[in-house]
Amino acid sequence: MRISHLALALLVTMIWGSNFSVIKWSLAGTDPLLMAALRFTLCALPAVFFIPRPQVRWSYLMTYGVLFGAMVWGLCNLGIAAGLSAGLTSLVVQASAFFSVGLSAYLYRETLGWHQKLGGVLAAAGLLLIFLVTDGSVTVKGVLLALAGAFCWALSNFVVKEARTPQMLGFLVWSCLFAPLPLFGISYCQHDAVYIVSQIQQLRTPVWLALMYQVYVATLFGYTVWNALMRRYSVSQVAPLSLMVPVFGMSLSAWLFSEALGAQKLLAATLVLLGLLINVFGPRLLNRLLQPRSV
Repeated sequence: MRISHLALALLVTMIWGSNFSVIKWSLAGTDPLLMAALRFTLCALPAVFFIPRPQVRWSYLMTYGVLFGAMVWGLCNLGIAAGLSAGLTSLVVQASAFFSVGLSAYLYRETLGWHQKLGGVLAAAGLLLIFLVTDGSVTVKGVLLALAGAFCWALSNFVVKEARTPQMLGFLVWSCLFAPLPLFGISYCQHDAVYIVSQIQQLRTPVWLALMYQVYVATLFGYTVWNALMRRYSVSQVAPLSLMVPVFGMSLSAWLFSEALGAQKLLAATLVLLGLLINVFGPRLLNRLLQPRSV
């Protein structure tokens, strides 16, 4: 991979990691589902008037929009609002990789390799450790909501796989049309139209700027660049760089919100990231270790 492209990929992971802290900051005093609804409304509008609709069935766009927009980020917003720190949220959602492996084995009758099983066990141990953190940055409800978001993220990956479209920016933008509807609907059922309107009217300029960051930097720019790199290079070259997302996420959360990174959190993060590394590189590393060295 060219150095400039590697730097671009690392920039995207830093943006995605910081996005969790931006979300937490923007949720102060605002409805988490309403904020997610506004985010994906702005992702879709006015972009759909300028970006052609990809040549895929409407059902793919609708399903992806609901899963990725409404479910993944609606649940992550709720998890952060329920007391899970931004940094740990960025770590917990990495469970989507293991959910993807498990779903792939179930849906396509794929046999799990030793590296996938070992990686899953290590990551599960790390996630269990997060439940035991008692410094005020973790709630059981928050972790469960983030895990549910990770599961929906895994499901959304299969929608992209089945859609088989190279027009990922158009796919993302047009699918975002369907994300705000359930989010606004649930917020309306929980409160009422007057509450929603008053919440939007009370948003300060910094919160709107945070929304712009989520929309144009983290979502549209980030996913466009990432998918372009995925098309240019092999998955094995690009996908592992996403391991940097929780590294940036936890570091920035600790810095911005004075969140303590104790030994238990660091051990949990190490287990999850080690599980991901083994899941991706396990066979390759083993072959290199067992390969006879030339004298």
